[in-house]
Amino acid sequence: MKIYKSPFLAFRGQMAFIKCLLFVLFLLLLPRTMFAQGSFEEQLANQYYQNKEYDKAADSYEKLFEQTKSPQFYTYYFNCLIELKDFDKAEKLIKKQIKQNADVPNYMVDLGYLYKISAQDGKSKQQYDNAIKNLAPDQSQVIDLANAFIAKREFDYAIKTYLAGRKLMGNVYPFNFELAEVYASQNKIAEAIHEYLDILLLNESYEQNVQDALQNIVYADGEGPKTELLKTEFLKLVQKYPDKIVYAEMLIWHFIQLKNFDMALIQVKALDKRNNEGGERVMSLAEMCVTNQNYDVAIKAYEYVIDKGKNSYNYIDAKMGMVNTLNAKLNNTSNYTKQDVLNLQNQYTSTLNELGKSAKTISLIKGWAHLMAFYLDDTKDAIALLQEALQMANLNETNQAECKLELGDILLLSGDVWESTLLYSQVEKAFKHDVLGHEAKFRNAKLSYYKGEFEWAQAQLDVLKAATSKLIANNAMDLSLLISDNIAIDSNFTPLMMYARADLLAFQHKDSLALLTLDSVLTKFPERDIKDEVYFSQAKIDLRHGQFQTAADLFQKIVEVAPKGIYADDALFKLADLEQHHFSDPKKAMDLYEKLMVNYPGSLYVAEARRQFRILRGDAVN
Repeated sequence: MKIYKSPFLAFRGQMAFIKCLLFVLFLLLLPRTMFAQGSFEEQLANQYYQNKEYDKAADSYEKLFEQTKSPQFYTYYFNCLIELKDFDKAEKLIKKQIKQNADVPNYMVDLGYLYKISAQDGKSKQQYDNAIKNLAPDQSQVIDLANAFIAKREFDYAIKTYLAGRKLMGNVYPFNFELAEVYASQNKIAEAIHEYLDILLLNESYEQNVQDALQNIVYADGEGPKTELLKTEFLKLVQKYPDKIVYAEMLIWHFIQLKNFDMALIQVKALDKRNNEGGERVMSLAEMCVTNQNYDVAIKAYEYVIDKGKNSYNYIDAKMGMVNTLNAKLNNTSNYTKQDVLNLQNQYTSTLNELGKSAKTISLIKGWAHLMAFYLDDTKDAIALLQEALQMANLNETNQAECKLELGDILLLSGDVWESTLLYSQVEKAFKHDVLGHEAKFRNAKLSYYKGEFEWAQAQLDVLKAATSKLIANNAMDLSLLISDNIAIDSNFTPLMMYARADLLAFQHKDSLALLTLDSVLTKFPERDIKDEVYFSQAKIDLRHGQFQTAADLFQKIVEVAPKGIYADDALFKLADLEQHHFSDPKKAMDLYEKLMVNYPGSLYVAEARRQFRILRGDAVN
């Protein structure tokens, strides 16, 4: 059976569908229109407010608040009424809010603030007190009320709020962090410190959070009354709660922040003995001391662990650590004697005889080879020792690369430039994107510089300026500046070539020839800006031979003729060190350390300069 549809019915159906579609579209468009209008009104209100047209802004915000009851629009409307000094209308607005929101004490703060600015202090205090009295044992409500007081700069009432909240909530949430922040904002550092340290009584897991907070409020200005106050509090708590390891750890952390490693070691040793830790914490501190070039404290730490005996878990690492530290001290200070070198030689011999030559003792083998080559003039045995090490079983790629770099240096020392650059290139290729690869690249660049290939050297150095290692990047920057400063003036590269040759001779410990070459640079090219570099190289050679007064005179020249040069802070620090340790003039040394800290705040020497200054001033740092 065939069914026929009436055209009229079909038309009616189409019309119904169209009407329905139009109605849906109307519904969809209506909210957008309303939203657009609301958005426009809000933008207009905000513009009036920013232009300080508070009467117009008040009208707009009043409409918006009546439509939405939004706390945001209430706040703006309230602020407009305050600016217009329409206190009666503001009071009615707030009281209405209080009546409708009896469980929100924040509005009482607004009312109290209104009474305060309208010179009704008694009524203001009453409202503030009532707001706190009406608090419920609810963490969010307490914080909201305190923030309301803080917004009105009523910090004392914010503190009262948190203290009231602490009573209401007991040990559930004591508001220590919040209170500490308010105290700190008022520069009530003692109170802030108490709150932060009390947190650790309740929960030691907040140790890192507390350290971060104290870092900002106590150590930001360096040493002073705040750090002394904190130390006193730590000492009290360590004595009061001897079983709370966290306070002992915080005291150690405090001394480390001040680079006072002597006192840190005393506390670490005490903690190690109390808890029978086997020297683990002491070893960590020793490594930190080495990183900060505080070698004497590191040696004391390693000796403490060694004294625990051969059965101690950390005995072997401590033995190796001490010898490596003695080596680092020798290589990074000028204050050593021939006897110091011989003593270190004996340490290497006895320690390697005890522990044996293996992949595990490779750092000792590498250090011993360096000592033989650079301090005992025995390159032949040093090369043989490293070549033997490279054939050892179980030697990983990193240790192999480190041995190759050391071997490359010693071959360069002996004059074998070709074999040296070959080894550097092998390491650079194997560790292309690693610190070791960058170090190898830097040594190759320096080799090019020694040979007078300045443009090639600078191209490599420019790449290394972005190295992840700050030390490599800084070294690359310094050498690049040296090259660019002395080839940009004219096409005469002779002064720089002579200086580079002298630099290589000094590296090879051919000091007499190096000094003659450096003197020639100054004689033949007196007007060139390379003078400060020449003086610094001469001074380093003089230090190596114990000619301290000559070195001091050269460092002084650098400070005077090139105060903005790349070696100015180095020269100033070394001059202060000489005055302190060789010329026994503590007053002059203090003046020089202070000058370094003031004139070169970004220098790598600032931390050690501050420490030495405190020692000379008589502060208790040991």
